[in-house]
Amino acid sequence: MQVRRSLAAALAVASLFLASACAGDDVASSPEDDATTSASAEKGTVSISGQSFPEAALVASMYEQLLSSDGYSTDVKLVDARDAYMATFPESIDVVPEYVGGIVNFLNAAENGADAKPLTAGDGQELADAGKKMLESKGITLLDLSEATDTNAFFVTQKYSDDNGVTKLSDLEGKSVKLAAAPDCEGRLDCEGGLSDQYGIDVTEVLPLGYASDQTYQSVLDGESELGETSTTDGTLESQGLVVLEDDKQIQPAQNLVPAVSDTFLADHPDVADVLNPLMAALTTEKLTELNGRVAVDREKPEDVAKDFLEQEGLL
Repeated sequence: MQVRRSLAAALAVASLFLASACAGDDVASSPEDDATTSASAEKGTVSISGQSFPEAALVASMYEQLLSSDGYSTDVKLVDARDAYMATFPESIDVVPEYVGGIVNFLNAAENGADAKPLTAGDGQELADAGKKMLESKGITLLDLSEATDTNAFFVTQKYSDDNGVTKLSDLEGKSVKLAAAPDCEGRLDCEGGLSDQYGIDVTEVLPLGYASDQTYQSVLDGESELGETSTTDGTLESQGLVVLEDDKQIQPAQNLVPAVSDTFLADHPDVADVLNPLMAALTTEKLTELNGRVAVDREKPEDVAKDFLEQEGLL
């Protein structure tokens, strides 16, 4: 299976996000004023897709609000895993909030086979450059990479860490664990495949409970699984008694946030770059972590958090 983005909640975080951005549903509409409403259809429709985990839904809401404000009618549908939307991107999807390592390695696996050696450059631009020919062949353009990065991370309970002396992933070498993770985790270098092959962890079962989802957190807390998958921008684990294990062998590729756009759509609508590139410049890992926390811990609506950030940055 392909390498993901990932690659960066309180127990209610996933249900909070999924209520507004569950797989296959539209992201909750952003607050609209009269000016936005009147402008919403001037430039036609832009189809936005992506994954339905919390952070991706938050960023998708930013895309939606910016493009709606710029005169587009937006159609947003999020799905469980990258392969679900990549099957029709770019044919029927125009824009996707992406992670550079995720999309480049997906294309690498699609072109060269599931066993192809992954592209693992730690620098986002190097990784984008390495995947340039595959992106061109697919008809996809990556706009400006953000400084903000979010790679996969794996967590255990604080009690498990203390009882077993586990603070980094290599401490799990030779241990048998069940892993609660995204549905497409099995076999991926940045998920089960890397844990098994690079770290020598005996992953006896992958429970497809979701990426940074309430079900994944609860599975680890209840002892159903020992290890769970989240992101490096998840600032809510401590409040749940969970702790991230250090990726000391650095198996995660660079995962800078980046808009992926259909070449055809971009040729017809070059102004989309002018709308989304300033957002990429404004986002940092620290800001992204803070925004995630406002939704997960403070229980603010993701569309409100997105709108507030865009207004503070002078983008909306």
